[in-house]
Amino acid sequence: MQEIERKFLINGLQFKEEAVNSFEIAQGFLNTHPERTVRVRIKGDEGFLTIKGKSNESGTSRFEWEKTISIAEAKQLLQLCEEGIIEKIRYNIPKGNHVFEVDEFFGQNEGLIVAEVELQHEDETFETPSWLGNEVTGQKKYYNSQLSKKPYKTWHYE
Repeated sequence: MQEIERKFLINGLQFKEEAVNSFEIAQGFLNTHPERTVRVRIKGDEGFLTIKGKSNESGTSRFEWEKTISIAEAKQLLQLCEEGIIEKIRYNIPKGNHVFEVDEFFGQNEGLIVAEVELQHEDETFETPSWLGNEVTGQKKYYNSQLSKKPYKTWHYE
């Protein structure tokens, strides 16, 4: 139940041509405490409840527990979430032995596109797509829990 992933910004929209599928996602947070987050997500026609622990020093790995729940339960739980529901489309793009999940954000986070790749261990190598940009692993402002509180559109006014 350890999640190990690296996160990157995207150069251009070429990734969409390589996507094998995509899903609309709506998610909110019941808890955004720095030690743990509790997330409710609707992805396509499925609901999920996810608990994530604090990231390690590099921001690459952390505890993750996820349970499938019904759409009805997910919709009810979204009503209880903290302010700032995240809206995005997730594109799945296979590359070598890995699948990149690219999130194109909408609403208050429109304009932000982030790719994640899950790994088996922190120093695992992976094939790098041409559209992959700067690495933002461990930069908390790119965590969805933080984007719900301080959306991307507000960054331009800092």
